[in-house]
Amino acid sequence: MSTILVSMDFTQAIEIAKGIYWIGMYLPDDPFQCHPYFIENGKDSILVDPGSMLEFDAVVRKINAISSMKHIRYIILHHQDPDLAASVPEMEKLIDRNDLQIITHSRMVPLVKHYLIQSDYYEIDRHAHQLQCGDLELHFITTPYCHSPGAFVTYEPRTKTLFSGDIFGGIEESWEFYAEDDYFEKARQFHAEYMPSRDIFNYALNKIEALDMELIAPQHGSIIKKPQIPGLIEQMKALECGLYIEKEYRHELLYTIEALKQKDMALEASLKALKEKEEFLFQKAKMADMGEMIGNIAHQWRQPLAINNTILSILKEKSKMEILDNAELLGKLEEMEHNIQYMSKTIDDFMRFYHPSKKKTVFSVSDVIAHALTIIQPVLDKAGIRLDLTECPDAYVKGYMNEYTQVVVSILTNAKDALIERKTKEARIDVTLAKHNGNITLTISDNAGGIEEEHMQRIFDPYFTTKHKSMGTGLGLYISKMIIEKNMGGTLRVENSDEGAAFSITMEHADA
Repeated sequence: MSTILVSMDFTQAIEIAKGIYWIGMYLPDDPFQCHPYFIENGKDSILVDPGSMLEFDAVVRKINAISSMKHIRYIILHHQDPDLAASVPEMEKLIDRNDLQIITHSRMVPLVKHYLIQSDYYEIDRHAHQLQCGDLELHFITTPYCHSPGAFVTYEPRTKTLFSGDIFGGIEESWEFYAEDDYFEKARQFHAEYMPSRDIFNYALNKIEALDMELIAPQHGSIIKKPQIPGLIEQMKALECGLYIEKEYRHELLYTIEALKQKDMALEASLKALKEKEEFLFQKAKMADMGEMIGNIAHQWRQPLAINNTILSILKEKSKMEILDNAELLGKLEEMEHNIQYMSKTIDDFMRFYHPSKKKTVFSVSDVIAHALTIIQPVLDKAGIRLDLTECPDAYVKGYMNEYTQVVVSILTNAKDALIERKTKEARIDVTLAKHNGNITLTISDNAGGIEEEHMQRIFDPYFTTKHKSMGTGLGLYISKMIIEKNMGGTLRVENSDEGAAFSITMEHADA
């Protein structure tokens, strides 16, 4: 026994903090010392973990020396074991109060009732995990499965004392009332055998570590003062306990961890391959789009080139015949310059369309529609397809404007191709912009008869196309869906209307 123990009188209650007393019984040569505590609070005093019948007489005598058994209003039971709760029925008889309550977790009640406890229960999980009794305030922190399903600890913020139940308990052949620097070695065996696993134990320790503590009063072992607390918690966190000390479980755990690492590596490889495939699909779609772009440019250049060629022929003939005057020459040159400017603008429009955006911006969907129509309107006019536009003011979204334009042109192109392929009479495309419930929806529909039911589920799949192989790659709608949903957080949907297919792009409205 240490010299500190010799100088302390364990036959009397010992005040460990203001108004808080150790009222246990020193059992010589017993490594499993049990510690009840008493919180003096007038006629609403609290008995913490009263213990078994071994300590019953000593505990009662010490309480009566400090206060009175009849002043106990609450009994805290941090778990259900007999070394902590077995004396409660006898305590109830001496306390003899109708308002006596047993403070515990609801998971404990079905177990502790077998001690034939008569008092009502104050279930911490049904009282916001706290108790306010006059000026006294207690906080209850759950520590499930350490070592009981409903285990918890109690924190008294006035003195910053933690009543920790089994946590921080020790098994000591040479018992010390206050823990010394080597206390972890005395607590190691108890925690290794009584805590279910390191993960569960660390969950409880992390919650306890967040408290501002001056003192830890466990049910077993030694009382721990502030200087020892941080280092002890760190040592406890690294302790292998419960299942982790079983060799078979440890081997199985290491095998599982290694298997998970292998799966993680395989997943990373799969994701890398998927990313490479997506990049390839984008490049393939881009090449297809470039072919479409060149065809559109050629179509829009054909008329101004023909006009300029005609003007040059006329000027050449008139010059040979010496009947070309300066006024006519200047007029024809201005007309040619206008045609060249139109051709240059066509190139600018297409370059802006195919140049990818690098960051998201807020843009007008109406501007996107206008830009898309400068690209595709001449093709629609040539095919005799009417386009009806219904606009909506203040239709702004946040995303990549050029990519959004690419999607609109792709859908319009698909509608155009369907109308031409099916030789639809009075061919028409309706473009409708609307705002509803904080969203902006652009709907593009046609009167080409719609998408066949068996194709509807696959319409956005890569390489799926209903066109002849010479007319499409099957990537346009797949890429469009990825742009809208993956890159911009919107939705791209399709359904059949009475007349044909209707594609809708929906994105959240943004303030301009």
